[in-house]
Amino acid sequence: MSSPATEVVRLLTVKGETLAVAESLTGGLVAAEITAAPGASKAFRGSVTAYATELKHRLLGVDATLLAARGAVDPQVAAQMAAGVRKALDADWGIATTGVAGPEPQDGKPVGTVFVAVDGPFEGASGTSGGGKVTALRLNGDRAEIRMESVRSVLALLLTELVSESTGNERAQDTERNGGF
Repeated sequence: MSSPATEVVRLLTVKGETLAVAESLTGGLVAAEITAAPGASKAFRGSVTAYATELKHRLLGVDATLLAARGAVDPQVAAQMAAGVRKALDADWGIATTGVAGPEPQDGKPVGTVFVAVDGPFEGASGTSGGGKVTALRLNGDRAEIRMESVRSVLALLLTELVSESTGNERAQDTERNGGF
């Protein structure tokens, strides 16, 4: 079986879509995992490693008031990072990681608190596209384990969205072919 990154690259390539990555605690590991996949250049636009909090605002457009109020380890921050990198690098999909790998707590959040997010061309119930999804994680292990699990988790979140989008589109086409039934 192929790796999640290889599967992400394959699905994006088949759809003719692109990906951008915003990373904090993973420090470039997500981008490294994706670019290790054969054919990554067909789908991967690039990444922003915004480790410092002010860079999340300056480079990714995360709301400064939100960062000041809640800190960088927050679900809304993760969502805005994914949306921001998608826009900044002109990609169809954006994914993001933010969290506390340790050894010390950060912004009042315990070690192992991680948020991963995906932003993309979702089809909403009203037929509108856009929007993001965030998963909150509570990870155990040392710094390296928390960072690697964050990489696996953000790729799994993206893969789930890519697969469900594909199946949703196929179902919609079947419905149209069958006269709406």
